[in-house]
Parts: sequence; structure tokens; C-alpha cells
Amino acid sequence: MKSLSKMVMVIAVLLSSINGFAQIKNAKTETVKIYGNCEMCKTTIEKAGNVKQVASVDWNKDTKVATLTYDSDRTNQDEILKRIALAGYDNEKFRAPDDVYAKLAGCCQYDRPLKTVAKNKEAGKDMAGMDMTGMKTEHGNHDHSKMDASAKMTDPQDQSPLKPVFDSYFSVKDALVKTDAATAAAKATELAAAIKAVDMNKLSAQEHTAWMKVMKDLAANAASISASKDVAKQRNGLAALSGNIYELAKVSKQDVPVYYQHCPMYNGGKGANWLSKENGIKNPFYGSQMLSCGSTVETIK
Repeated sequence: MKSLSKMVMVIAVLLSSINGFAQIKNAKTETVKIYGNCEMCKTTIEKAGNVKQVASVDWNKDTKVATLTYDSDRTNQDEILKRIALAGYDNEKFRAPDDVYAKLAGCCQYDRPLKTVAKNKEAGKDMAGMDMTGMKTEHGNHDHSKMDASAKMTDPQDQSPLKPVFDSYFSVKDALVKTDAATAAAKATELAAAIKAVDMNKLSAQEHTAWMKVMKDLAANAASISASKDVAKQRNGLAALSGNIYELAKVSKQDVPVYYQHCPMYNGGKGANWLSKENGIKNPFYGSQMLSCGSTVETIK
């Protein structure tokens, strides 16, 4: 009788699993590597990735390989892997925020294959004499104290990987100040490319967390502006885009102060915000019609 009961339980579990997959329409199945250690990791990874009738994740703690089954009309691999990264688990495409990883239970803190680039000056000094293997290298009698000041200013480690995104955003905004739909579309295309090119492994923990939350909307809004020749629609896109750019600017190092500005008249009096490198108001939602309409509500340094 006990054997029969066990067999019934196994069959019930299998049928439940089959029914779960059957509920996912347009099912697409893929395998990806997700880092973790134990059964607790498995529970967290699968809970983060699973969405009823949309996505199912089955992670193997021995192989570190997850099988993703999802409705390809309603989600995609990136969306699933982003949720898992935000839960603390690095995977093939996305690195978990450092602060989230640090809060994992001790048994869940796996060896991380993706390393954070050193940001502070002391780390920079320590790494200056290292080759790619971490071994000290010989520099002869070179006097590094005489390094040209301009070279220090352009050190890429001193700039956020998000800088091209900000620069392209400002170009889109400037084009709309001039009511230039063609240039706005072209600059939005550059913005979309800059968004796609961001190396998330080089983001700080705060930048990474913010980026994971806004990346999809940023790309969608940039694509919307680039695809339109209607300046009114482009301005609607800018209003949506600006909120996400603001979230990134708050956690990212800026070369110069950035001004968060507000137009009270736009969108039927509901208002809208934008970011600028100038404290003086140049309204991108109305251009020359109401160029100075608005005010600076916050300065981000």
C-alpha cells in the first residue's frame, strides 16, 4: 500500500507540473546559467522568475543551469533574468546588485564570476601595478607623478558608463527645444544605441539597481521618439523618458550639475519635467511658443 501511495504522489506531482506548463501559451523553452549554491537558492531563483501562466523556471543546483519556459508573446528571457538578478543571483546576462547579494544567507553567497570595477582612488592605486592576472608588473623608471592633468580628467574610470545615455538624452531634449522633429528622431536613435551598449558589469551597485528598473522603459521611449516625425508625439515621449533619466541621474556621478526642471502648463495643466545642463529655462515641451515657461525644482550634483 505504501508503494502504491508513493506512486500516486509521484504521478500527481508530474501531472501538476505538466498542467503548469500547459497553462503557458506560445511556450518557448531555453536554458541559461544562473549562479547559486543550495536548495534555498533554488527556491529564491524560481520564485523570482516564475509568473503564473507566463513564465516557469526550473533551476538545478548541481549544474547551475535553469530551464526557462515562458509565453513568448508576453515576456522574454531578459525580463525573467532581470527579476532573478534583482533577487540576488548573477546570470549570463545580468549581475545582481552588490547590496542585494550581500544580504543573501551565508550558504547562498556563491562565488561571483563577474567582478565590480574598482571605483575609488585607493583601489585605483592598488590596481595600477597589476596585470590582468593580478600580479605585480615592472614599470622601469617611469615617473607616473608627472602624468598629464588632461589625461587624468579623461580617465574612463572617473566617468559613469551611463554618460553616453545622458549625453544622447540632452541632445534629444535640445532638438525639441528647437522644435526640430527630424533631429530629435536622429538623436533618439543614438540614445537607443547608447542604452543597448551599456555594460552593466561596470555600473555601481546603485546604478545597477536603478538601471534594471528603468532599462526597458528607456528603450521603449527612445524607440518611440526615433520612430516619429510628429514633434507633439516626440514631446510626449520626452516627458515619459525624463522620469527614468532622472532616476539614473540621482544615483550616477555627473561631470557638471544637472538641473531637474518643471513645466506646469504641459499635458493640460498636469505638468511635466525634464533635465538640463543649464539652469536657465529652455522649455522642450513648447519651444519658442513658451521658451521660458517653467522652473528648476532640483539641482543634481
